[in-house]
Amino acid sequence: MSSESFPFAALAPSAARGLPFYRQIADALRREVAAGRLAPGSALPSFRDMAEGLLVSLITVKRAYEELEQEGVIYRHQGVGTFVAEAARAAAREAARAAVDGALTAALAAAREAGMADAELVALLTQKLSAE
Repeated sequence: MSSESFPFAALAPSAARGLPFYRQIADALRREVAAGRLAPGSALPSFRDMAEGLLVSLITVKRAYEELEQEGVIYRHQGVGTFVAEAARAAAREAARAAVDGALTAALAAAREAGMADAELVALLTQKLSAE
C-alpha cells in the first residue's frame, strides 16, 4: 500500500481524546486490522511517512509501531518495511477484548463506589446496548 493510498484520516490522533498520540495511533491501527481493512501482509508506511501523514513526531510513530510489534499485530523486516502480521487480526481482537475488559472492570468499580445495585447496573448496560 503506497503512502498516497494509506487511510491516514482513519488514524488521525486528537488531543481532545485525552490519550497519548502513540496510543491513539496504535488503537486505530488495531481497529483497522480487526475490521479487515488492513489485511495480513499489507505494508504500512515508514515511520517518516506515517509521521508526516498524521502530523506527529517520528518518535510517536516509532512508539506505536513498537507496541503493535510486541503484540504481534505487525512485524518489521529490516531494510524492507513494516507489515501487518499473518495472525494480526486475532492479536488485534484479543488486544481490543482486553481493553474492553479493563474498561468494564473500571466501570464496575465506579458503579460499586456510587452504590449501584447489580440490577441497576444490568439495567443501565441493557439500555446502552439497545440504544446502539
